[in-house]
Amino acid sequence: MKTIDKIKQLAKTYSEEFIGIRRYLHQHPELSFKEYETCTYVRQQLIEIGIVDIKSVADTGLLATINGLCEGKTILLRADMDALPIREENTVEYVSQNIGVMHACGHDVHMTSLLLTAKILFQLRHEFSGTVKLLFQPGEELMPGGATLVMKEADYKSMGSVPHLGQHVIPKLPVGKVGFRSGLFMASMDEIYITIIGKGGHAAVPEECIDPILIASHVIVAAQQVVSRMASPKTPSVLSFGRIIGDGANNVIPDKVIIEGTFRTYDEEWRTEAIDKLTKMVKSIAEGMGAECIVDIPRGYPHLKNDPELTNAMKKGALDYLGSDNVVDLDLWMAAEDFAYYTLKNPACFYLLGVGNTEKGITSGLHTPTFNIDESSLETGGGLMAWLALESLV
Repeated sequence: MKTIDKIKQLAKTYSEEFIGIRRYLHQHPELSFKEYETCTYVRQQLIEIGIVDIKSVADTGLLATINGLCEGKTILLRADMDALPIREENTVEYVSQNIGVMHACGHDVHMTSLLLTAKILFQLRHEFSGTVKLLFQPGEELMPGGATLVMKEADYKSMGSVPHLGQHVIPKLPVGKVGFRSGLFMASMDEIYITIIGKGGHAAVPEECIDPILIASHVIVAAQQVVSRMASPKTPSVLSFGRIIGDGANNVIPDKVIIEGTFRTYDEEWRTEAIDKLTKMVKSIAEGMGAECIVDIPRGYPHLKNDPELTNAMKKGALDYLGSDNVVDLDLWMAAEDFAYYTLKNPACFYLLGVGNTEKGITSGLHTPTFNIDESSLETGGGLMAWLALESLV
């Protein structure tokens, strides 16, 4: 039997078992850099597979190794582990038991898929040459990103520059399909924190106040000029504000307003320039209207660029494994990922795994309280990554 057929058979055979593993992980989510029980559970699963070379990285992460029949190339396969501070609204039997915390970004799927990949590759270890590294990474959702901590670890650095593969679930793509994009793929991400300090008072005497609510409204509208009038139309950019805190009342003007948002783009030079322009504009508007303004924009994740040679090879491998009807070309995605840090130092490929199913009503987006997946995607995700890993080692 050909290796590709063995992988498909093993993925199918173990799929039901790994649905149970995914449900356990979904029921027991943990926030970024607090994945202690998750780490213990994943370690136990690796041990039960038969993998004994398991190192701790970044406190709550793991780096495991599967050696083939003889020495050869090395590839790293990565899954993230953390959940989000979201209260789940699904009514499934495996709903989160940690109220207010949910695997709403599919990291439970990423871990389970990589565990299935590990089981397949461990059983086939006498049929390939080289080394497969399995990275279960904490803290993807929270700056500075678990990737930055992993990359400082001696066990990681000792590998040198090796190909990295990562996958991410996407509900907009039907189950059974995967998507690839060579070159620029995901955006950089910077967090924006603006505090406007005015002078509060009674809403009936605004002349005695410096109204931070009004000033905030001017700031939010004007700031969009950074994207609409200052950015080149050839450079994708997004500026969004998602949180405004003005703790007043219908007849109370507050002393201050806090605005939080994000800026994303694909050009590092423009990224720096845009942040500088935004900072100056916001301060100028606020101070011109009599308020004090504090702007804090901590540097976030870089943009993610897939290595063209590796990505094209992985896409070809996916075509062989899934067929042309199930492999699609992706557009730019303005989401951000700390996997991008790995792409700065290594040839890397980050691709998307379809988990949606409109017939089953599985359509909710990432980071929503009703996010869910078609669990047959685990068979696709685990099997495909095993095949792609072996293809990269040839």
